[in-house]
Amino acid sequence: MPSQKLYASPQDVEAAFYEALEHGDIEAMMTVWAEDEDVVCVHPGGPRLLGYTAIREAWQRVFSSGKQLRVRLSHQTTVTTPFAMISTVLEHIATLDDENLSAPVAATNVYVRGAMGWRMVAHHASPVPPDSIGEAPRILH
Repeated sequence: MPSQKLYASPQDVEAAFYEALEHGDIEAMMTVWAEDEDVVCVHPGGPRLLGYTAIREAWQRVFSSGKQLRVRLSHQTTVTTPFAMISTVLEHIATLDDENLSAPVAATNVYVRGAMGWRMVAHHASPVPPDSIGEAPRILH
């Protein structure tokens, strides 16, 4: 597990998360995650990953291609309490060698504040059709 880095705010953790994603840096990526077996991550079209080790292995596979990503965020909303923040964003992702953006990905990130500062405890990303951005859902559950 990585050495502890103190993040003073959930916004600091989110910025570090997307910076690590863009640079394909596994060590930086894992410093944002809580070192806990209850953390959860779902990559677009992927299974639910539970626990620090499973999440690290999945990010290592993502980064193994060696492609550097460019991530642009839009449509961000947040709900913040003294000990948690839920952030929803649309991620627009391209590779540096292909500037064409992929279809957007809707992501929900959850951060909690603990004894070691703020950490990510959940990341759930799902592809969305480009023509549905801004539309209200047709089905509620």
